Amino acid sequence: MNRSGRPGAAGRPLPEDLAALRRALLGHYDRTRRDLPWRGDTDPYRIWVSEVMLQQTRAETVTEYYRRWLERFPDVETLAAADLDDVLLAWQGLGYYSRARNLHAGAVVVRDRHAGTVPGTYEALRELPGVGAYTAGAVASIAFGEAVPAVDGNVRRVLARLFDRAAPAPKWLRETAAALVDASRPGEWNQALMELGATVCTPRSPGCHACPVSAWCAARAAGTQEERPAPSARRAVLRERLATAVVVDRDGCALVARRPESGLLGGMWSFPDTPLEAGVEGDEDALVASARKAATAAGARVSHEPPLALLEPVRHRFTHLAATYRPVVLAGSGADGENRRWVALDAPVAVALPVAQRKIARAAATVLGRL
Repeated sequence: MNRSGRPGAAGRPLPEDLAALRRALLGHYDRTRRDLPWRGDTDPYRIWVSEVMLQQTRAETVTEYYRRWLERFPDVETLAAADLDDVLLAWQGLGYYSRARNLHAGAVVVRDRHAGTVPGTYEALRELPGVGAYTAGAVASIAFGEAVPAVDGNVRRVLARLFDRAAPAPKWLRETAAALVDASRPGEWNQALMELGATVCTPRSPGCHACPVSAWCAARAAGTQEERPAPSARRAVLRERLATAVVVDRDGCALVARRPESGLLGGMWSFPDTPLEAGVEGDEDALVASARKAATAAGARVSHEPPLALLEPVRHRFTHLAATYRPVVLAGSGADGENRRWVALDAPVAVALPVAQRKIARAAATVLGRL
């Protein structure tokens, strides 16, 4: 990029402007950065945890989870030694639970293969379960000072506007981000780019008037900042209706089953369910029969009496799936097993239940309290 703010021949800033751009952005970051609990920390484990939590989750939401997590799992050894169910329970409410499973698996690898020390290079970090290019770049640059980029959604947006790119390809993003990294402050540089995208160069109505690098921004010069990057093509949203069995025993405990490791909510706990066949959504007999089938498959002994209640549908939107749960409360009994547990319906704190499952539990507890 030359002094006029247009991209150079290679699509990257020319060296004479790069130093000024770096000074402007890092100065802005030093003056205005948010006071977040992981800022200024150089402990690679803590940085790793924060970066995993921040994936697809707002910083304001992560803050309290981060504090509680470190109280429960203060270091790699503690996390590696923890039961996965305890890890998932601590993660409950953050969503995208595969992040927690990978973080736990990564801690086990660090303990067993690296003597409990988080690897200190980008390449070594990439070998840990669930650690992609972004997380490895963030940890390597912030904790170890390695001059590597960390490209998340915020950085992608900043670079697309800085260079007026409608659809920046992953290879171009990584190469351009690598060319921009300030080798003397790589961690702060990556955080400064992310912070700019989160607070100034926002998806809608970017604050160009407050942007420290607006003088270099090709999109602003062209008047295309609102259009960069161009929206990605949206994937079709699948829709699924599920008969959900809330089997309750005489003590007020309900059966939850562990889901398969692969697939939706892999490894999590939920009330037994099964997809409803098309065309039977309004057929209560078919709904009850499907719920009984799901409960029996999960290991419950279900009463042949009529259901205790048919609850209102519970809807939940996953990334590319809109699920509608049709809960049926059934009387039954059974014992705990490797992949099933009986938990107090009014306070199912023994296992990590996803958001929709907690809604079902609350609805069932409320209805049964009125019977």
